[in-house]
Amino acid sequence: MGATLSLDNKAAYPRRYADIAASILLIALTLAYAWRFVDFNVPPFEDAAMLMRYADHLAHGHGIVWNFGEKPVDGATDFLFMAASAALIRLGVPLGRSVRSIGFLSHIATVLIVYWANRRIWRAGIIISLLTALYLAVGTGLSYVAAFFGTPFFALFTTVTWALTLAIIQSESPGAWLSWAFALSGLVTGLIRPEGAILACLMLLSIIVMKGWRASVRTILVFTGVFLVLGGAYFAWHWSYFGYPLPNPFYKKGGGLLHWDSFWESLGNLLRFAGPFSLAFIIGFRSRKTARMTIAFLIPLLGFAAAFLLVSNETNFGGRFQYALWPLVLISWYPLVSSLPGELGWSWHWPQERVARVVFVLAGLGAAYGLLLFSTRQSCILTSAQQSCGIAYEADGRYEVAKMLSAYDGKGYVIATSEAGLLPLYSNWTAVDTWGLNDEWIAHNGGVTPEYLDRYQPDVIVFHGYFSPLVPPRINPKNLSQDWFRMTITLKDYAESHGYKLAAAFGDSPYETHYYYVKPGFADSTRIAHDIATMKDYYWFGTGRKSINYADVQQ
Repeated sequence: MGATLSLDNKAAYPRRYADIAASILLIALTLAYAWRFVDFNVPPFEDAAMLMRYADHLAHGHGIVWNFGEKPVDGATDFLFMAASAALIRLGVPLGRSVRSIGFLSHIATVLIVYWANRRIWRAGIIISLLTALYLAVGTGLSYVAAFFGTPFFALFTTVTWALTLAIIQSESPGAWLSWAFALSGLVTGLIRPEGAILACLMLLSIIVMKGWRASVRTILVFTGVFLVLGGAYFAWHWSYFGYPLPNPFYKKGGGLLHWDSFWESLGNLLRFAGPFSLAFIIGFRSRKTARMTIAFLIPLLGFAAAFLLVSNETNFGGRFQYALWPLVLISWYPLVSSLPGELGWSWHWPQERVARVVFVLAGLGAAYGLLLFSTRQSCILTSAQQSCGIAYEADGRYEVAKMLSAYDGKGYVIATSEAGLLPLYSNWTAVDTWGLNDEWIAHNGGVTPEYLDRYQPDVIVFHGYFSPLVPPRINPKNLSQDWFRMTITLKDYAESHGYKLAAAFGDSPYETHYYYVKPGFADSTRIAHDIATMKDYYWFGTGRKSINYADVQQ
């Protein structure tokens, strides 16, 4: 008898390994979806290339600098992601693979955490947990990986911190290790992106709402101590190293104003990512008991989304700033509705009739398909100019020009450009980011000026203008009140007043173009101007169409 498994043991044996099997299935399905539906053959998205430049410079011993030999500037924002990428590069991993590998592994890890959090914290069923995790797996996370963003890395640690928050809330007497793990994870989240510190503080508030002040004292003290001591040390180092307490883009994108368009866009992204799961947060207000939990869970979701009122919405590729809230929703929704069937007196019994079973299975599969289809469709609106659901952005002429300019690396040439991603990264030239995200002086002085350009005397000037030689810019007070327009006019006037040659004004419409000016007189001036002007494969990044050189049309 001892050598023979009982029927109960035989039934328990597969259940014991069901979660492991489900995890393996999740990994397999995520890999299959990535292989079949995600295009990894595109160059970095413009904004992602900025961080890659910092990571590359750090990995090769130049420090966190935009240009070799200049003072450090924190334009990368994703500090720990940049440092992790630099570490892999230092170990010999190519730049692009280092960035993408961290993002890809982070995405898979987050999917698994969503599954296990629902299973272990909330005791949700395997099918429900599996579908919830798959909803994240086929969402926009892999699109960020393809575009070389560190968004999934940030989402991973926000998910870990929130899972620890829920574990503390669920435990009647949480151990000290939980408080320490929560505080340290929250600190790491804040070191990846500065707004992560805001999110961690909002999670602490959720604990207080659910547990009360007295039961939360130890967690509060540990959290405060970790943030004051370790976080304070980092803050002091950051201020000393960079010269300013906050990342450089904050000064450019914040401007001391309230950005209501960014606020509504942020809330819209949260609702879009939550999708059908948002209904759980409405149903959660049905009783006093669930209402308290609903409020506690909404604090980090709504609070974090609302915080983007403080910065403009530029560079928010596919809602990547709010993506970290997506997995938080997915490990919060189940307890808000799990008791609803019992409250309504619903009971479920598997039907005996074969036809009925088939109908229910088909209905369930249809509902699951609709849920996952909704998630996959979120990748269709990553950019405003996106042409298809399969490709978020198309071939990019700036990448081709950058590769051409890289042949002149090491000659001391300077490029001043509003397009501070692909061109500086792949040309490896000294670069002036004329918009100011990666330039401390411009960010703190209201914009680029002719006097500032004189410091660098750029050899090439490039900017993204909403005009062309066929459709000249309209210089009037309304247009000049717009920061971007004013910057492009400053660059255009500087180039023309200093005798620069207009090599090209590429665009697939005369109303939006990339201007390329080349300074005369330096060693490779004529050749560079000619190579830019005669470039045949300059594709417009938004549409994938071959661009027209409107400088030639004018002539």
